Amino acid sequence: MFGYYLDLALRSLKRNKVLTALMVLAIAVGIGACMTTFTVLHVLSGDPLPGRSSALYYPQIDPQDASGMMPGTMPPLQVTLIDGMNLLRARRADRQALMTGGAVPIHPDSSSLDPFYVEARYTTADFFAMFEAPFLYGHGWTGADDEAHARDVVITRKLDEKLFKGADSTGRTLRVGGSTFRIVGVLDSWRPNPHFYDLTTGSYNYYDEVFIPLQTALELHYDHNGSNDCWGNGTGGAGGIYPSATCVWLQYWVELDTPAKAAAYTQYLVHYSEEQKALGRFERSPNVRLDNLMQWLDYNGVVPSDVRLQAWLALGFLLVCLVNTVGLMLAKFLRRSGELSVRRALGASKRALFAQLLTESAVVGLAGGVGGLLLALLGLWLVRHRSSDYAALAHLDPVMLLATFALAIGASLLAGILPAWRASKVAPALQLKSN
Repeated sequence: MFGYYLDLALRSLKRNKVLTALMVLAIAVGIGACMTTFTVLHVLSGDPLPGRSSALYYPQIDPQDASGMMPGTMPPLQVTLIDGMNLLRARRADRQALMTGGAVPIHPDSSSLDPFYVEARYTTADFFAMFEAPFLYGHGWTGADDEAHARDVVITRKLDEKLFKGADSTGRTLRVGGSTFRIVGVLDSWRPNPHFYDLTTGSYNYYDEVFIPLQTALELHYDHNGSNDCWGNGTGGAGGIYPSATCVWLQYWVELDTPAKAAAYTQYLVHYSEEQKALGRFERSPNVRLDNLMQWLDYNGVVPSDVRLQAWLALGFLLVCLVNTVGLMLAKFLRRSGELSVRRALGASKRALFAQLLTESAVVGLAGGVGGLLLALLGLWLVRHRSSDYAALAHLDPVMLLATFALAIGASLLAGILPAWRASKVAPALQLKSN
């Protein structure tokens, strides 16, 4: 029966090509605009670590002085070096990582390459396992290497290809600044978006190429290019290179695989704050926060507000296109009252006519989906040529490809319900008599 309805739909659409083209165009334009903005929103609001994000948490505590203290004030977004090391060494989580970012000079052994700077991550041993960073060669360093200030380094596949032409470089040396490091691992392609573990260096299209043990980087006074927030007499510490003890400037992440562990860790942060206040370091009452990865991204407003606004505007535009499509379908179906009355007189039920006309609406939606897909691809191409940091991520994935056609067909069926119902309700006797 569906094949028969499909044949009738194609014949009907061919009879009035102009009206058909207008309906397809209305659907295509609405779908194209909608899917362009929805795809960008989908990419930017996606989970950077599917299956892992619910077990990763970002602890926040408040070590600031009492000046400017107001009820409801949120704790700082980062931690001091003292607090970070205290929390790290307490090992109250399944895994934990303390880190910050910087830029370091690389001095290649090859005379054909000039020295160059790369983005670096100064972190601790659990970083790689906690965030499931995939290794192409080798592995990360150990906790013992952290404490020993080891001269170990992990590099990315891209840097390995640049320096060693993609060969297994584990065990080889790498000159970083004025120091020599041993390469212990090479990460495979890994560029989580957003750059969740350090939002101070950029949310999207940012990646580190060298990973160095945190305490080694501090000992060598490598550059720090992240943000910091100081209070009191906070000035440069560690020889004027790094922020002082009254500055928050490092990121701290923990892994807690059950809600019970997360609740217990929150209590630990409260007790730690109370202890530090008793010691005279903290002046404020305990002010802690523990968000999982997705909550942390939402708290920081990682998805730009203009992208959300554009998505709502595009949805409104699609509704306008649907209203126009409803009017066009209503005009088309009612002009066929005579034909439909003959079918009714020959025994076709109202339900059969309704199904026939909805099939025709679905065909219009499918054609509109193809047009909408082409317009969405054009829209995403234009987005990729913008100067925003997320522009390069605007690509249509299989999920959004299926969503395009599902939305197009669903929208056209929705638009066709009223016209199909009205047309199937036409009294055949009146139509046949007038004809």
